[in-house]
Amino acid sequence: MIRFLFAVALLAGATGIADAQAILRVGDQKGNAQAVMEAAGVLKDVPYRIEWKEFAAAAPLLEALGAGAIDTGLVGDAPFTFAAAAKVPVRAIAAIRQSGEGLAVLVPEKSPVRSFEDLRGKKIATGRGSIGHQLILAALEARGWTASDVQLVFLAPSDAKVAYSQGSVDAWSTWEPYVSQEEVLFRSRRVINAEGLTPGLSFTVATPDAIRDKREALQDFVHRLTAARAWSQDHVEAYAESWGKLMNIPASVAVNWLSRAKIRIAPVDDAVVANEQKTIDLYFRSGLIKQKLEASDLVDRSFSDAIAKGAGL
Repeated sequence: MIRFLFAVALLAGATGIADAQAILRVGDQKGNAQAVMEAAGVLKDVPYRIEWKEFAAAAPLLEALGAGAIDTGLVGDAPFTFAAAAKVPVRAIAAIRQSGEGLAVLVPEKSPVRSFEDLRGKKIATGRGSIGHQLILAALEARGWTASDVQLVFLAPSDAKVAYSQGSVDAWSTWEPYVSQEEVLFRSRRVINAEGLTPGLSFTVATPDAIRDKREALQDFVHRLTAARAWSQDHVEAYAESWGKLMNIPASVAVNWLSRAKIRIAPVDDAVVANEQKTIDLYFRSGLIKQKLEASDLVDRSFSDAIAKGAGL
């Protein structure tokens, strides 16, 4: 609580932020950032206008970023890597750390599948280049299997949900809050999660143009998001209620998700760069990207002070 109050005080005393008429266009996924910032009360005195744009997954968010339709957004390390390899102009400006329990391969409650090994030769739905795809690749590699040992069915989350519910696929490799929705509302089971397999890393990303032209607004936004995430560690119920109202989904779904996720914002440091390089290398070995990228070329470390202030450090 002391850390959060300190962060709020810093927010209230901020000066020299972008002009009040400035607009920061923020891509969000399932209300992730907006809900926690509203619940934490850090959006009350923003000295610029935030235009929230909602996306079902990272791929369309990154497409919008590449097209110049948004300035910043939140995405997983896997789709970030996929987009960077496709020459989307994007940089990671802050890291989002969380547990790997919410990235999982799901099967229906009554499925005979009890382990990932039982999925050999079976159909798994996921998004191409998504963190769900990343999890499958990491699980295959850990077992010495190849991509041909399972049948990957690439679908957007809404289509994957339909295919999974209708039994057209045997499993669904997905992320939060989809995992918790299936667990809480439909009693799906996780046969594997990302713990020990993937870095569990996401990013706040921005275009180089936004970093140059809207730096003060971006720094302030990252500052506020960090403060909100710090607040959420001790206020899961309040955050869950805010998210549930925003997304029109039972708050119990968010409680299931947030109580185990332990989401926090971290600066882009050497450990983050090393983790991102692991994802790049996995995608390169798997043939999902054709050129070897250097993680250090895809990040901007200049937002570290804003993150530290938001965390009350």
